[in-house]
Amino acid sequence: MNILLTGGAGYIGSHVAITLLEYGHRPVIFDNFVNSTSNVIARIELIVNKTIDCIEGDIRDMPALIKVIKENKIDAVIHLAGLKSVSESNEKPLDYFSVNVGGTISLLQAMKKTGVRHLVFSSSATVYGEPRYLPIDESHPTNPTNVYGETKLQTELILRNLSESDASWKFGCLRYFNPVGAHHSGLIGEAPLGRPNNLMPIIASVAAGERGELKIFGGDYGTKDGTGIRDYVHVMDLARGHLASINYLAKVGSHLVNLGTGMGYSVLEVVGAYQQISCKTIPYSVEKRRSGDVAAVYANTKLAESLLGWRATQNLYEMCATSWAWKSQQSKI
Repeated sequence: MNILLTGGAGYIGSHVAITLLEYGHRPVIFDNFVNSTSNVIARIELIVNKTIDCIEGDIRDMPALIKVIKENKIDAVIHLAGLKSVSESNEKPLDYFSVNVGGTISLLQAMKKTGVRHLVFSSSATVYGEPRYLPIDESHPTNPTNVYGETKLQTELILRNLSESDASWKFGCLRYFNPVGAHHSGLIGEAPLGRPNNLMPIIASVAAGERGELKIFGGDYGTKDGTGIRDYVHVMDLARGHLASINYLAKVGSHLVNLGTGMGYSVLEVVGAYQQISCKTIPYSVEKRRSGDVAAVYANTKLAESLLGWRATQNLYEMCATSWAWKSQQSKI
């Protein structure tokens, strides 16, 4: 299939592009490079030994999207483009609604005008808010506690309403938990612009000597070591989830599933694993809890396995090993 990959130059998108190419699909990347850099395209091409189509543009530009869809004979869309910082979303709500919700509406209008009706959407476990029970399944109530999560949930509702109004629309909504790790080549991985906000890139920067220590927010949770527990999923497992989703759309139809490992690791467990892999000491200090943080969040992934035949295969040490391989290579690229 010819697949439009919005946000395809980003962290998750670049790994999805490689997976699609490896399985015989043709991704066409559409990205404005706000959360990424254009040199990732050359690294993707080096990994797969193929030329990849990439168009620079904004998903709010409907005429540009129509042009790309028509010229590339697009069959389906994987929609990853969007702003993604939880903290920034609360500071800039208009920007987040404009890009994440308004951009999706623009994309759907372009798809409608060109007759493309299959879309896989990059959603998030942030739509659940504070867990009422664990593990979190897809029936768990949704109650986002930040603007980023609100934009993801509103987009899901738009997709549901659209499919209910017209049965020709088929959507796959993938609620990610915590993507980490990198491609095994070490050529692409998570490269946040500015200071990283997510745990593993911060640990990597401490291991590399780029910052002095890791600040752990909360050491008094009711967990086995007092630190917060999260469900970390390897980005290549996540990429395979998109492949499974796009195939399911073509053969069966719409679906909404969690993508995670189904188990949680504490902050200190991640630190310990990273120290073993990197052979580096990770200094850390324990700070007071941040407002809105919870003790533990992890997924029930049975639905993704039963519907899509997908489950995560890579463990915490593989996540840390590929992250460190990528971090070690960055200075050489």
